[in-house]
Amino acid sequence: MTTTGLLPETNADIARVTEALAMITPRWNVRILLALALADGPLRYSEISGKLPWLRNGQLHPKVRSLCDAGLVQRTEQSGRHVTYGLTDRATTLLQVLPAIVTWAEQHLEAAGQSVSAIEQIEDSLTLLTRRHASAILWVLKARGETGGRTMAKLVMPDGDWTNIYPPLRQLVADGLVDTDGIGQPYRLSEAGEGLGTVFGALSAWSAGQPLAQAAQHPVWGRARSASAPQVWVSHRAKSQLPAPRTAPASHRTPTAPPTWQNRDLFSHATPPRPQVALTTGGPRR
Repeated sequence: MTTTGLLPETNADIARVTEALAMITPRWNVRILLALALADGPLRYSEISGKLPWLRNGQLHPKVRSLCDAGLVQRTEQSGRHVTYGLTDRATTLLQVLPAIVTWAEQHLEAAGQSVSAIEQIEDSLTLLTRRHASAILWVLKARGETGGRTMAKLVMPDGDWTNIYPPLRQLVADGLVDTDGIGQPYRLSEAGEGLGTVFGALSAWSAGQPLAQAAQHPVWGRARSASAPQVWVSHRAKSQLPAPRTAPASHRTPTAPPTWQNRDLFSHATPPRPQVALTTGGPRR
């Protein structure tokens, strides 16, 4: 975990969210989890491979193993030659964060006239959020508002050369998550950066083992709501609808537009190649 100049509890929060993102961001991880979520029950390795035919065995096996190590996939030996894989409860809960990512991506990432599938929106969004120091920088800007580069460096990387803050800042500006009026001017969250509240709030709640509804009360990313106004995770029906896990509760779905699971929506084609002290996240691991 990178040491920052933020409060210890904020450091821990950022570290847990960063670890949660690191579990699902590696290429194909979300697709493997969704393949298991779409199944009627645990799958054998050959059945997982059949749902992701573009992955060779040498690519799929280490990813399945890493998801097992992360506590997101359960490996069960039925017999010496019969092994199945299924989602753990913590993985099922984590997948409930994905509709918030799709909603954010639809609002802030889609280019005019460009249709992008839900799974590609998730993968593109995760790539932005896992850039080096991205979470800490976005956290600081959300908590403090406009902040200069030198002050930002003292908070995000207090033990390093303060000028090292500028490459990740410039990348976040290029990604559209941070704005500035020019060289030497302070930095602030863009509209897209501000919109990450539901995503970071939900990831923080999951990584702390709390109900996702707690995201609305996050001290940095949450928004004040009355007790009678529940959090709505998907504000509108996605163009390329992302399904919800079969075992997920329906309490957070929009009543007028419930998500529908369609294999063809998620796996119709393969995506072409695109150019810490660990803290326990998401509740108990198996």
